[in-house]
Amino acid sequence: MSLLWIFAFLIFERLFELLLSSRNAQALAARNAREFHPESFRPMAALHSLFLLALLWESYPWRITLDPFSLPVLGLLALLQGCRYWCIASLGENWNTRIILVPGGAVKRSGPYRLLRHPNYLVVTLEFLLLPLLMHSPYTLAVFFPANLLVLRQRIRLEEQALREFTDYGERFPLKGMP
Repeated sequence: MSLLWIFAFLIFERLFELLLSSRNAQALAARNAREFHPESFRPMAALHSLFLLALLWESYPWRITLDPFSLPVLGLLALLQGCRYWCIASLGENWNTRIILVPGGAVKRSGPYRLLRHPNYLVVTLEFLLLPLLMHSPYTLAVFFPANLLVLRQRIRLEEQALREFTDYGERFPLKGMP
């Protein structure tokens, strides 16, 4: 099985998300939303781009052996895509690749957000683990999995801060126990 189909899907998916994010940002701007910590977007975008390039480079000749290990990993990756789009659908126009909030707005607590504060980031973290495993890319895993954790830790901290200060989130989830 060729990995090129997976790469094409991942690239298409990321481009679709950027397009959807832009459309959602316009809809939020019409509701007087504003972007918080815009500087946090570039490291995430760069990390995702470099991750895909590293996978592409290290996994050459781009073949997946369909063995007892690969099939469950492919299944988990397919499940993760379902979770990704559940997150996006649950937030609707509030979903974005940037931190854009309507000040004083209500925080969505539907779908996977009933269970976790940041389920989409869990999906991304698991992708950074499973894709290199599937593609037999140990160096990509060793470099990008921890890098992703560091970038997400900072991003979640900034997002939590903005949510607490500018929405009803702080009333529902007091600050105790946050890093």
